[in-house]
Amino acid sequence: MLAMKAIWSFCLVALFLFGWSGNATAGELSDRLAKFPQWEKLTSVQPAVGDLAYPDWMAGDWKVKSTLVDLVAPLAPDIVTPGFDANSKQLNQPISFLVRFIPEKSPVSRSKTLPQINQKSSILVADRVFNSLNLARAYLGNEAVLSVKIDPNSPNRQITLLRGDRQLVSIVSDRATETTADGEFITTEVFQQLFKGGSRPYLNKVESTTAYRQVSQSPPTIEADQVTAVYLSPQDPDYFIANSHPVALYRYRLEFSPS
Repeated sequence: MLAMKAIWSFCLVALFLFGWSGNATAGELSDRLAKFPQWEKLTSVQPAVGDLAYPDWMAGDWKVKSTLVDLVAPLAPDIVTPGFDANSKQLNQPISFLVRFIPEKSPVSRSKTLPQINQKSSILVADRVFNSLNLARAYLGNEAVLSVKIDPNSPNRQITLLRGDRQLVSIVSDRATETTADGEFITTEVFQQLFKGGSRPYLNKVESTTAYRQVSQSPPTIEADQVTAVYLSPQDPDYFIANSHPVALYRYRLEFSPS
């Protein structure tokens, strides 16, 4: 049960963790959200490089209320992902956790003539370890989640260590961003998830598309619409039957308020 619940819960992790690589074609990501649940294949994305630069209005500490508002198994009953039926019990059950977005730290200067000072840039990024650990414990419980580690050489690779010698490895491979005319900030991230420690490793591919919008400046309020699509890995025996279609779709409503 922990294995399947962990795989589902961590579909949200990329929302706060990973990096930016390029802009999508104008309107492509917003159109994709509008077509839910008629998704047929992965959106066009680019290789993930570096950290995601968030809008300035997302700076600071936030309490997030996440609610699963819809879920679909497009290929059922022929193909249903492990845990899909159990996840339906989470429908309309809000879960809260804390996140924060901070200025990115610039690399330490290596000049011999200039003082070596850690300077902060104007780029706003997620506090990856803080956000991911809070998210994981909100879904799985404090005792189940031991720690979260980010690869020091790549913000796009994360390992979540779970009790019982289990771990979830998440690696972002591709993504795109888009800013709409009315100020929505939309991201799409594609990442591989590998759950290790059960009777056999479980691998899948996840695409998470999220549209953030600033509702109010005083008090600061943000809302987001997120769709997470789960695809089979090439190692799955049903991979060719799925034919690049998602086998599970989850839609969330996210509400941000000052913590």
